[in-house]
Amino acid sequence: MSGGPTGPVVAAGAVVWRERERDGMPLVLLVHRDHHQDVSLPKGKVDPGESIPTTAVREIDEETGYRVHLGAPLGTAEYVLPSGRDKVVHYWSARVGSKEYDRAGKFRPNDEVAAIEWVTVDKARARLTYERDVAILDRFADRVAAGEHRTFALIALRHAKTVPGSDWDGPDATRPLLPVGRSQAKAVAAPVAAFGPKKIVSSTAARCLATVEPLSARTKVGVSSTTDISQDAHDRGAADVKGVVRKRIAKAKSAVLCSHGPVLPDIIARIASATADDRRRFDLRRAAMLSVGDFAVLHIAGEKLVAVETHRNTIPA
Repeated sequence: MSGGPTGPVVAAGAVVWRERERDGMPLVLLVHRDHHQDVSLPKGKVDPGESIPTTAVREIDEETGYRVHLGAPLGTAEYVLPSGRDKVVHYWSARVGSKEYDRAGKFRPNDEVAAIEWVTVDKARARLTYERDVAILDRFADRVAAGEHRTFALIALRHAKTVPGSDWDGPDATRPLLPVGRSQAKAVAAPVAAFGPKKIVSSTAARCLATVEPLSARTKVGVSSTTDISQDAHDRGAADVKGVVRKRIAKAKSAVLCSHGPVLPDIIARIASATADDRRRFDLRRAAMLSVGDFAVLHIAGEKLVAVETHRNTIPA
């Protein structure tokens, strides 16, 4: 006799925030749910086959009407449901800019949320029903106190699964994606887009350009290709990874760098050396050793590394 699901329920959400017009003070968004009779942070369950960052963005839109991009992660809340199953909720910060705040307009109650309100961090702390939500809010408050709540992301993406070199007669840079690689490229587009890249930089290799094609189509962001993060140039000692990274940090806009297994450790190291006071705080090794189709997100406030997270592709290689 088989029972129901036994694994944890996985969900995702965010501390959604905006800057108050008169003084720039952060205001956070709370949701009031009649069916639970509570006040909480916006969140929801992961759909089958969906990535966790994609869930966070989708659920916030569905519950509040705001289309957000994810900022730095704030950790997880873990608790036991009345059914006895464990639940794990992944949280990020997520800023609503003035244009998005105006676009969303007046909130309309829906099946999940009866009302929303924008309040200061102190008021939010007093109104939240659950201590686990307060703990997440406090992590955001710590970022605010340190001036690290407004961030941009540098996203290191490894190209998807490719035809092996032993099976390819042409130049290495022309090797195409395998069918599973094309599926990986499509699968990674939504979770990377959740972080709101404004620039996509790719190695000139065909496998990297093909990997970012679905992402470019989804985000409406064009692709800039460069040999400076290509494997061929890196192997010859002719790449300029440092220059690419320094430019992206100076621009302070979220960007994707799509490259190769041998080049990614250099990309991660260059970002860390320019932004991390203490590298030991971060799991940089995991971020550098990505499998095909995986990506790492390095969140930067000004020129300071705030957080690093790594995401697996939902399509196994």
